[in-house]
Amino acid sequence: MSALTDLIYAGSNAVAGLTEGAVNDAIAKNGAETPVAFPDTAYFFPTIYAATGVKVKTLGDLPACVGVLKSLITNQDDIGQALNAGLATAVGAEIIEGLKYVGGANPYENESGIGFVPDPVIRSLGVPLVTGDIPGVAVVIGKADDPAVVAKVVKDYQSKGIVSFLIGDCIEQCVEQGVKMGLELRVVPLGHDVTSVIHVVTVAVRAALIFGNLEPGNLAGLIDYTKNRVPAFVNTFGPLNEVVVSAGAGAIALGFPVVVDQPIGDLQVPGALEAVTDYDLTVKRSLELRNIKIKAAAVKVPVAFAAAFEGEIIRKGDMQVEMSSHASPTCELVTMRDIDKVEDHKITVIGPDFDQVELGAELPLATYVEVAGSKMQKDFEPVIERKIHAWFNYLEGVMHTGQRNLIRIRISKAAFESGLRLKDMAEVLYAMIMDEFGSVVDKCQVTLVTDKEKVEKILAEEAMPAYNARDERLESMSDESVDTFYTCILCQSFSPSHCCVVTPERLGLCGAVSWLDAKATNELNPTGPCQPIKKIGCTDERTGAYTEVNKVVGEATHGAVEQVTLYSLIEDPMTSCGCFECICGIMPEANGVIICNREYAGMTPSGMSFGELASMTGGGVQTPGFMGHGRHFIASKKFISAEGGIERIVWMPKELKDDVAPRLNKTAKELFGIDNFTDMICDDTIATDTEGVMAFLEEKGHPALGMDPIM
Repeated sequence: MSALTDLIYAGSNAVAGLTEGAVNDAIAKNGAETPVAFPDTAYFFPTIYAATGVKVKTLGDLPACVGVLKSLITNQDDIGQALNAGLATAVGAEIIEGLKYVGGANPYENESGIGFVPDPVIRSLGVPLVTGDIPGVAVVIGKADDPAVVAKVVKDYQSKGIVSFLIGDCIEQCVEQGVKMGLELRVVPLGHDVTSVIHVVTVAVRAALIFGNLEPGNLAGLIDYTKNRVPAFVNTFGPLNEVVVSAGAGAIALGFPVVVDQPIGDLQVPGALEAVTDYDLTVKRSLELRNIKIKAAAVKVPVAFAAAFEGEIIRKGDMQVEMSSHASPTCELVTMRDIDKVEDHKITVIGPDFDQVELGAELPLATYVEVAGSKMQKDFEPVIERKIHAWFNYLEGVMHTGQRNLIRIRISKAAFESGLRLKDMAEVLYAMIMDEFGSVVDKCQVTLVTDKEKVEKILAEEAMPAYNARDERLESMSDESVDTFYTCILCQSFSPSHCCVVTPERLGLCGAVSWLDAKATNELNPTGPCQPIKKIGCTDERTGAYTEVNKVVGEATHGAVEQVTLYSLIEDPMTSCGCFECICGIMPEANGVIICNREYAGMTPSGMSFGELASMTGGGVQTPGFMGHGRHFIASKKFISAEGGIERIVWMPKELKDDVAPRLNKTAKELFGIDNFTDMICDDTIATDTEGVMAFLEEKGHPALGMDPIM
C-alpha cells in the first residue's frame, strides 16, 4: 500500500478499536437501554443519521453503528477506499464524543472548549453564510511550534469574517497570544481531543439536513452538499500522527481540503492535501483551495475591522467612553439631499472627542449622514441607516446596540489606546456606504456631533420628524397598496428549493429582509437575489394565491415549488430554508397555533422542541400546518389570515410574547377589538403541556376556542 493509505488505515483501525471498546464498556456500565444524545439537536448522532438514516437514541443502538464503521475500513490500496476509512474515523469520533454525554452530562463544562454545537447556533449562522458575511469555515487542529504563528493565522481569518473552530493545544496558544474567542467573535474552541473535530463535521452535516432538505441515509447527496455548499477547510499545525491523518481523510472525503504545516513529500494530493510551510501563505492557499473570495472595503482605521467583531461585548470595566440614550440625547439619521448640497467625503466632528473627556464619560451623539445621487430614493434612507449598527460593530473594540434615537455605543479602553477616535468611525461609515450603496449614492458626507445642545437640535428638528414620517409611510403601506412584491433567494446557496416572497406586510422569514430592503436590493443589483413580482393574477384573495407569484417562484426554484400562497398555513404555505426566526405550527386540541422562536430551548405543547419542529419545516419544502417566519410577521394583519389570523395564536415562549406584545396587541385591537390580547396567550412560564395550555385558554376565554375548526 502507499504511505498515505497506510497512515489513513492505521488511524481508522485504531479509532475503530477504541470506539468498539468504549461502546462495550458504556453498555456494560450503564445498560443497553440507557439514552444517549447530544444536547439541543433534533438530529440524534448527526453524522450517523445523515449518512445512514439510523436514529441513535440508546447505547444499544451503537454496536450496529460500530459494525457500519468497521465495514468502511477495507484496508485496500485505493485512495477512494481510504477516504471511506476516513469517514469511518469521523463516525468513530462521533460515537466517542457522544458517549461523553451519557446521562445528560456536560463533559465540556470545565474545559476550554465548548464541544457539541447546538442546532440553534447553526441556524443563526445561516444568514451570514449565505450573505457572505461569513465567507468560510476554518478548522484549525494541533499545536504550532511557535504560538505566534497559529495566532496570526486565526486572527487573519477573524479579520476576514471567517469562522475558525479550534481543536487541540492551539486553543491555549491562541489565548496566550490575545486572540479573542467565542461564538460571537467567530473563533470557537471545541476541545483538546482530536475526536472533538467531529463537532465541526456535524455543523456541516446538519447544514445539509437543515438547509438542504437532504434525506437521511443519502450518503452521496451528503457528500455532494458538503463539498459544494459548505465552504470549509482544515489547517493542521505540528507533527502528524495516524489518527490526525485519518481524520483529515474524512474531511477530504466531505470535500474539505487539508493544509498542513509539515513537509510531507509524496503524500501530497494537489487540491486536497497540501503542505504549506511558509505561514505567510497558509491563509491565502487555504482560501484558494475553496475558491473563497474576500470582499473587503478599504477602511483605514487603527483597529481591526471585520464582521467577526459584531458580537463583541464590552463590559463597563473595559469601557473608555459610552454614548447612550439612557443618559444623553442620541440619534442616527441618514438623509437624502440634492447633489449640490453634499460635499463628497466631508468628515466633520462637532464637540469633544474620546481623548477630550475623562475615563468612563457619557457623551451625547448624533450620527448624521447626508447622501446624494441620481438614483437615490427616500425609501433607501432607513435601509442605509440600519447598516450603521453593523458597521460600527465591525470595529474591534466598539459595541453598538439599538437604532434611531435609542442606541448605546461603548468604546473599549484597548480601542482607545490603539488610537480610535470619532473621525475613524465617520470614515468607516463613508467607506462602507460608498462600497455597498455606490450604485445609488454618488456623494456622501458624515457629521458626528457630541455637543449636547447641537445633538438635541438635530434630534428635535430633523431626526424625530424623519422617523415619524417613515413610520407613517410604513404603517400606511399594505399588500394592497403596492403593485409589486419581491422574491428573495439569498438562502439558495444553502437551500436550493427555497424562495421567500416579500411583501409590505410579510418580511423574509430570516427577519432581515423587509419589502423596502428587497426593493432597495433590486435597485442596487437588478440581477441579484431580489426580483420583482408583478401583483397580477389573483386567484384567491383569502389565501393570497397569484398566478404570477407561482410563475416567478417556480422559475426561481427551478420547478421545485409550483404553487405558493402568501397568507395560508395549510394551503401551499411558503417554503422555509432553515434561517427562520420562528416556527408556527398547528395545535389541534386548541384549534389554534403555537409559535416557537429559535432562542427557546424548551419543549412546546406540540411535544417537540424548536429543533424538532425545524427538522420537519426547513430545507426548502412546503409543510402544510407548519411554517417558518420572522418575529415581526407575528403582528402583521396578514399573519395566517386565511386561517383566521392572529386570533389563532394560543402559545409562545414568554420572551417572544413580551417582545411582540406592543405590536400584536395593537393589531388585535384594530382587527378584532380585543384589548391586551397577549394576556390571553399561554406561554412557557404557565404551561407547556396540552392540558395546562387548554386550562389556561379556557380560563381566559381565548377566541380560538370558539372559531371554526382550523383543519
